[in-house]
Amino acid sequence: MSDVSNQGLKRTLGPFMLWGLGVGYVISGMYFGWNLGLEKGGTLGLAISTGFIIIMYVTFTFGYTELACAIPKAGGAFDYAHKALGRHWGFLAGMAQNIEFIFAPPAIAFAMGAYFNLFIPSVPILGVAICSYVIFTALNIYGVKAAATFELIITILAVTELLIFAGITLPHFEYKNLTINALPNGFQGAFAAIPFAIWFFLAIEGVANVAEETINPQRNVLIGFGSAIFTLVVLCIITFLSSVGVGGWEAVVYPEPGAAASDSPLPLALRQVVGENHFLFHLLITIGLLGLLASFHGIILAAGRATFEFGRVGFAPKGLGKVHSKFRTPANALIFNMAVGIIALMTGKTADIITIACFGALNLYIVAMLSLFALRRNAPDMERPFKVPFYPWFPAIALVIATVALVAMTVYNPWLAIIYVGMLAASYLYFHFFVKAGPSS
Repeated sequence: MSDVSNQGLKRTLGPFMLWGLGVGYVISGMYFGWNLGLEKGGTLGLAISTGFIIIMYVTFTFGYTELACAIPKAGGAFDYAHKALGRHWGFLAGMAQNIEFIFAPPAIAFAMGAYFNLFIPSVPILGVAICSYVIFTALNIYGVKAAATFELIITILAVTELLIFAGITLPHFEYKNLTINALPNGFQGAFAAIPFAIWFFLAIEGVANVAEETINPQRNVLIGFGSAIFTLVVLCIITFLSSVGVGGWEAVVYPEPGAAASDSPLPLALRQVVGENHFLFHLLITIGLLGLLASFHGIILAAGRATFEFGRVGFAPKGLGKVHSKFRTPANALIFNMAVGIIALMTGKTADIITIACFGALNLYIVAMLSLFALRRNAPDMERPFKVPFYPWFPAIALVIATVALVAMTVYNPWLAIIYVGMLAASYLYFHFFVKAGPSS
C-alpha cells in the first residue's frame, strides 16, 4: 500500500453523531419502498420476510461492530475482508459495498424529485434529483462535522415525524385489517418481498465507514451502532403496524383500485384517517421529505468514504484516494460517486436500482461475516475492544439468513442478478489484470 501518512481523515464524530448517521442512512426506508413488498407478499408475507431480516440485521450489526472497533478504517467491509481473507476477497467486498452505497442514493433522489413534483408539478423530477446530488455532495466536501451535524438535525426531525404519524394512525388501528388478503401469493410471496424488507434497514453498516473520523472509535462505534439498530427496529415495527392497520395492505400500495403501486405508503395511510384536506396531512407529507433527505445525504457520506479507501490502497485510480487539502474530506471520491449516481438516475429504473443495491448489501454481509470467522481463527490475539455476544451463533445466523436471502433474490430477479454479477466480474477482471499486488493494508 502506498504512503498515506498525509491522507488521514479528521476525527470529529462522537456517539450521538454516529446514532444520527446510522438512523439517517436508513430512515428513508420507512417512508417509501417497503410497501412494494406488500404487493409481492401481502401483510403476512412481508411480515415474515421482515421478521427474518430484522434477526439478520441485529445479529449482523453485533458482528460488524466487532470488526469496526478492531479495524476502524474508512473502507469498512473492504478493509475487514482484505485483512482476513486477502486482497481478492477484499476487492470483491469493497466492490459490493461500493455498488450498494453508490446505487442506493439515485433511487432516493428520484423519490425526492417525485415528492417535489407532487406539490409543484412544474418542477421536473430529474432536475430536482440532480440538483440534490450537487448540493449535498458539496456539503460533504465542505466537512464531515458540518455534514454529520446537518444529518443529525434532519434525522431527529424525520424520527419525530414518524412518531407523530404513528400517534395519529395507531388509535385507528384494527387487527382485522392485518388479516385482509394477508397472503395473496402464498408463502413464496415472502421470498419475493425480501428486497423490500431489506430496504427497511439498508445501509446501517455505513456507520463503520466513518470509524476513521470518530473520536475514540473503539467505544463510540459500539454505542452508535447499537443505539441506531435499536431505534430502527422499533420504528420499523411501529410504521408497519400503523400504516397497514388502518385500512389493510392494499390501501397503502394502490392510490386507487387498479392503479399502479405507489411509493408513498404513509400519505395513503394518513388520508384514511384525516383525509387529504386536513392540515396535518399536508404538514406531515411536507416534513416527510426530510426522511428521504436524511438517507440520501447520509449514504452519500458513507459512499464517499468507501470509494476513497478503494483509491487510497490502489484498487481504484489513485486520485479517488486523495483528501481535499483544505477540508480534509474525500472530495474526488464524492464527485465520482455523484457522476455515477446521476448516470443511474437517467435510466429511470428506480425499483431495479434498489434491487441492485440490495444485491450489493447481501454480498457485503456474507463476506463480512466470513471475515469475522477468519479473523477469530487466524488472529486470535488481535485487539478486540468489543466482541460479538453469543459467538459463533450471532454471526452464523446473520450469514445463513443473508445467504438464503441472496439466493431468493436471485431466483426472483434473475436478470438483475446477472447485471450485478456482470458488474462484479468486469471490475474484478480490471483488478486482476491491471492492479499490481502490494503490501497488505
